Amino acid sequence: MFTKAERLISLRNLKPKKKEGFLKVISIFSFLGITLGVAILIIVMSVMNGFKNDLTKKILGLNPHVVIQPNSFKIENDFEDKLNEKFENIRVTKAFSGEGIVVNQKNAKGVIIKGIDSNKVQNLDFLKKNMSKGSLKELNKNTALIGVELAFNLNLDVGDKINLMSSTFISTPFGGFPKQETFYISGIFRTGFYEFDQNFVFLDLSNALSIFDKNYNDQNLEIYLDDPMKADSYKDKIQKINHNYFVYSWSDINKSFFSALKVERNVMFVILTLIIIVAAFNIISGLTILIKNKTKEIAILKTLGLSEKSIKKAFFLTGFTIGVSATITGIILGIIFSLNIEKIRELLSTLFNFELFPSDVYFLEQLPSEINSYSIFIIFLFSCLISAIASFLPTNSISKMKTFRALKYD
Repeated sequence: MFTKAERLISLRNLKPKKKEGFLKVISIFSFLGITLGVAILIIVMSVMNGFKNDLTKKILGLNPHVVIQPNSFKIENDFEDKLNEKFENIRVTKAFSGEGIVVNQKNAKGVIIKGIDSNKVQNLDFLKKNMSKGSLKELNKNTALIGVELAFNLNLDVGDKINLMSSTFISTPFGGFPKQETFYISGIFRTGFYEFDQNFVFLDLSNALSIFDKNYNDQNLEIYLDDPMKADSYKDKIQKINHNYFVYSWSDINKSFFSALKVERNVMFVILTLIIIVAAFNIISGLTILIKNKTKEIAILKTLGLSEKSIKKAFFLTGFTIGVSATITGIILGIIFSLNIEKIRELLSTLFNFELFPSDVYFLEQLPSEINSYSIFIIFLFSCLISAIASFLPTNSISKMKTFRALKYD
């Protein structure tokens, strides 16, 4: 693609003379700018990929994949059996949830109270694997499960007594009072999902229905699948069986969240790409000045018989080499930083005594990172394309040079 003469001229251009120190500075800034832009872009994309995938795993582990909710019609008693007969590899369980308050001595906290069928706790594999204290199997009519953050904030431990108040009011001679019951903590879970660990309390289904003054006809059916990504397909099939129920999937519940995450990821990609584009302008400036300073050399090369096309290719190779080498360096640095992003976060937090990416804001206890080879390939191609365009544009000025004038001028 490039002749030996073109490569030699390009190599010589990459080693400017002492009197061309300004060109060296521009080349260094071009290199550092593209390196920094590519590295930051890879780090940000890796963190956002990790953030999305980690949250998706937690959401799928903590939430049912398909929910069947009574609408104007109550769920039929035999509808669960119908689902098990029609579909294979699904796990169906009954559940109910509502808002309430957990009270412990002088402390109180608003929570979501969720009742689950304690006979089918095997459906909650993710929760079972993330029990910090106690056991999911110990959930019964007198006990409750709470998250580690809620336990910390209310100074609770396994065996402690709590009062739960629901949003359902009961009438008394003295007026309406929220219905409340007493439970003992049988287990504490740590999912790593701050919002979940802070705001959820699990009860046996019968207790949840009782505290909200509901009956078994008011409960939901929750379905867990071997492949959660097929949830929308199952949702449509279930809806066709009975149109009187409200059926939705986990993706329906979190659609706005994932849409916002996708928009944010695309915006970050555009913003960080501008860093690479700005750095590429340094290549244009550097090559323009280099060509201007090399006017006599270019004229001599033309006189010696080197074609204008070859000279253009030589100067193009100069700028493109800077761009590609900076891109490769940026990719290497980006991958290294991405693989050690949590250690870097901890180090910066320790040095500056400031918590970066607090868990109560970003829902995660540690900063995830997932390197996507396809994304890196796209970033590499995009950066090389920008470098190629930036290297090509200044070479057009070579065509406008007049050989005899350049020699005469010098």
